Amino acid sequence: MTHPLFRQDVFVETAFEKRFQAMLHSAWHKRSWHVIVADPGSGKTMGIRDMVKTAGSAAILAVTSPKNNDDEQALGDQLFGALGVPSRGHWSTRKPKLMGHLHHYGTQCLIVDDAQDLSLQHLMFIKELTDQGRLQYDHPLGLCLVAAGRGDTIPLKETLDLPDIMWLQFRRRMDKLEPFCRIAGHTSEEVRDILAALETVYSELFPQINLRQWSSVIYTWLTQPGLDPTRSGRVTMDYLMKLVTTALEWSYEAGDASVRAETLEKAAELLVLRRNTLRLIDGAGPDAPVSRPDGAEEARANGTEPQRETVQGSEQQNTTETVGTVGEQVQTVKTPKCTFSGIVSIDLERFLASSTHLVECPGCGRTRTLEPHGGVLRFKSHDKRKTTTPNTGQRWAMEKMNWDVVGG
Repeated sequence: MTHPLFRQDVFVETAFEKRFQAMLHSAWHKRSWHVIVADPGSGKTMGIRDMVKTAGSAAILAVTSPKNNDDEQALGDQLFGALGVPSRGHWSTRKPKLMGHLHHYGTQCLIVDDAQDLSLQHLMFIKELTDQGRLQYDHPLGLCLVAAGRGDTIPLKETLDLPDIMWLQFRRRMDKLEPFCRIAGHTSEEVRDILAALETVYSELFPQINLRQWSSVIYTWLTQPGLDPTRSGRVTMDYLMKLVTTALEWSYEAGDASVRAETLEKAAELLVLRRNTLRLIDGAGPDAPVSRPDGAEEARANGTEPQRETVQGSEQQNTTETVGTVGEQVQTVKTPKCTFSGIVSIDLERFLASSTHLVECPGCGRTRTLEPHGGVLRFKSHDKRKTTTPNTGQRWAMEKMNWDVVGG
C-alpha cells in the first residue's frame, strides 16, 4: 500500500515558484496587467494556491478559466464563488453588483489560471468589470492572466493584437514594460536544490536518503526531447516529482533506507523512454501481485500494506558485472530469456489502426514490438530486461534513437 505522504501535494518553494510569485506580487502591488506564460506542469496552480493562502484575505482573488462555456456569466459565477457570495438571481441583475462586491471585500488583484482557455466574451467581461471599478469606485485592479504554453508561443496575443477598438483599449491597459512574461523552468543547479528540499520532506521514511547525488543524471533524463520538445534545457516540477516519487514509492515497498540506482533508472525509463508505450493489463488486473524493480514478488496491489523487509546488499542470485556511473560503482544483473510467448489480447484491427507500436511484455516488462501472426498478435522470443545503472551516454542515445524510430 502506498504511504499517505506520497499521495499528498508537496509544495516546495522552488526557483520557479520564487520567480512566478514575484511576478504575481508585482502585479498585485502595482495593480498592473500581465499575461504570464509557463510550461504545462511547471507549478503555476500550486504557486497561485500558496500565494492566495499566504495573503489570507480577498485581496487576491484567483479563479480558473471556465471550460467549454464561452459565456461571460460562467466567469462571473467563478468570481462570485471565489468571494463566497451566493449566485442567486438572474445574471442581468447580479452582473452590475459584482464590482461592488470586489470593492467591498478589498480585492486588489485578479488571477485567472488556465487563461489560454478564455473566450472573447470572457476577456470583454474582464475589461467591462475593471472599467466599472475605475469609473464608479476609483478602484483599480491588477490582473494576471496565467496561461500554459511552450516555446515562443504567447497565448492571447493574437486576440489582443486585433485592430478592433475593444482590443486596442485592452492592450493599452497592459503593463508598459512587461505585458507578456514567460517564467523559466529549472536549471541543473535548481534541480539539485529541489532534490535537497525533497530529502528533508521524505527523511522520515528514508533515513539514508541522498537524492542530490543523482541531480546531474536526473536533469539529463528530464531534458530529453520527449519531455522538453522545445529544447529549452529547463525542467518542470511535474516531471521531476513524478520521477522522484515513483522511485521512492518502489524503494519504500522494498524496505530500502534510500533510493537505489536501478530503482531510479527504472522510474526514469518509464517516464522518458516508455511514456507512450501501451501497457498490457491481463489476468486479475490491479489485484494481481505486482513486481518490484528488483524482480522480487510484491504483495497484492489492492491488499494490505506489505511487510517491509530489509534488503541485504550481499544477497545476489544472478551473475553480476560492474558498471561505473556518476562517480560510483553499481551492479548490473544479467537475466535469462523471458518465458512469456502467449497471444496478446488486443484487437488486431484496432491495434494496426492505432499509432501505438510498442507494448510492454506482461512477463518481464520489456518493451517489444508486436507482429500479427495467424490473425492474432504475439510477442517474439526475447531476453528479460536487464537492470542497469543511470546514464551511460551511449546506451541512452541508442535507446532514444530506437524510441524515436519505433514511435514510442
